[in-house]
Amino acid sequence: MKKALFVLLAVLAIGLLMVSCGKKETPTATAPAPAQAVAQPATVPAPTPAPVAEQPKPAKVIKIALIIENTIDDKGWCQAMHDGITLAVQQNPGRIEYSYSEKMKPVDAGSAVLQYAGQGYDVIIGHGAQYKNLITEMAAEYPDISFAFGTSSEIVGPNVFSYMPQSEETGYLNGLIAGMLTKSNVIGLIGPVDGGDAARYNRGFVLGVKAVNASANVMVAHTGSFSDFVKATEVAHSQIRSGADILTGSSQQALGGLRAVADYRDKDIWWVGQDLAQIGIPEGYKVLSASSYNYAAVINTLVKRLDAGIKGGENIPMNFNNDGFVFKFNDATKSKITSAVEAKVNEALAAFKGQAGHASVVDWSSVKYN
Repeated sequence: MKKALFVLLAVLAIGLLMVSCGKKETPTATAPAPAQAVAQPATVPAPTPAPVAEQPKPAKVIKIALIIENTIDDKGWCQAMHDGITLAVQQNPGRIEYSYSEKMKPVDAGSAVLQYAGQGYDVIIGHGAQYKNLITEMAAEYPDISFAFGTSSEIVGPNVFSYMPQSEETGYLNGLIAGMLTKSNVIGLIGPVDGGDAARYNRGFVLGVKAVNASANVMVAHTGSFSDFVKATEVAHSQIRSGADILTGSSQQALGGLRAVADYRDKDIWWVGQDLAQIGIPEGYKVLSASSYNYAAVINTLVKRLDAGIKGGENIPMNFNNDGFVFKFNDATKSKITSAVEAKVNEALAAFKGQAGHASVVDWSSVKYN
């Protein structure tokens, strides 16, 4: 009985042990981690585009044509204008297109004007008072083109500019030098014609001489031509034979006078010039000083007027005050210039540059030498 009970208890214990060992363990549930807040990107308003600045329209290229009776290397009148336009081209990069026609007598220049007009040129310049009638006629026929001529103070049309060098200023400076340095008190002056800027130069020269040397005799002669070198040479030799030891002259014909002076290599005979180019030529060793017309002042004014919509109807002056003139002593002959001469010239030059007019030359037209 006891044995049977023991067996039964053993069987029950084994069963319980088997049940305990076979029980499947239920995993403990893990609480989910709290969700992380995801940062949302801030909404940035699109930038307002900056207003696009209106680009200025490119300046119009101005086509300029020059008509001259001589050549662009004549060491005088025609070269001065050519050099002035060339300088203005450099001073106004990309603004000016330039062409020229040489050796054009007024009777032949009309064909050149027609050609330039047909090619769309904006400005046609007849460089010389001899072109006045041609320019006046052509300007009336082509009212959309601007024309220019000089030297003159006349206003001949609404699309025509004139230009006038107030060359009594340059003449006055050279007259001071001649009057102070002459030893013979005889001075020669060779003009082309008694008109235009040549007349102003001549009379300014006489005023300069008389301002410093009332005893000096200024011999004045005209060749009757702007380009007769031979005649100017003859006149100069005649004046030198009459005792002139300092000479001057204007326009391209004056080169003949300088060549005559250069024939007297070993004589104390000198030249005061009206173009800086005369200093650099073989005959330049006889040049004491020279002035030049800076025609860039005219061309720059023309460009400004055209930009403003003005086609003509104005006169453009040239003087030291508006940089229309340049003056220079010749370095090669500077030893001939005394300190008193230099001081007198610089005094007058400062006065010219300081104002549009100058008391010493305002009465240039009253000078009588014939």
